[in-house]
Amino acid sequence: MRIGIATDHGGFGLKEELVAQLRTAGHEVVDFGANSLSPDDDYPDFVTPLGRAVVAGQVERGVAICGSGVGASVCANKIPGVRAALIHDHFSARQGVEDDHMNIICMGGRTVGPAVAWDLVQTFLAAEYSQVERHLRRLGKVASLEAARGGRI
Repeated sequence: MRIGIATDHGGFGLKEELVAQLRTAGHEVVDFGANSLSPDDDYPDFVTPLGRAVVAGQVERGVAICGSGVGASVCANKIPGVRAALIHDHFSARQGVEDDHMNIICMGGRTVGPAVAWDLVQTFLAAEYSQVERHLRRLGKVASLEAARGGRI
């Protein structure tokens, strides 16, 4: 699978570990940065290109990390077509994909350790989008919210 990943300084170490694990597991990884540890960088500068790449189909799914994961999630969800969530547990990592077609998992580099993060990413990537009518109906309602605001970022 072709996976995009992005972080700021708050998740830089975790991103580096996940990139190595993803590649070892056979995934193609597109790294949207940060490319070096800089306390002055800002997560939107990296998460925004990741989100756009997910929506454009340049990567199949994304991993966004900042210190808490909250900012990355808020930022990613401003991009029409992105369905991102802050994830701390296996149920949500799986169910978010299956029922809600989550395409970006968000985590906190200061709140989730590397072993747990890797488990969550594996669960996220293994899950498949449901085509159950009730899930598709709900996704249609979410899409109509995006359309009502004109798809603006």
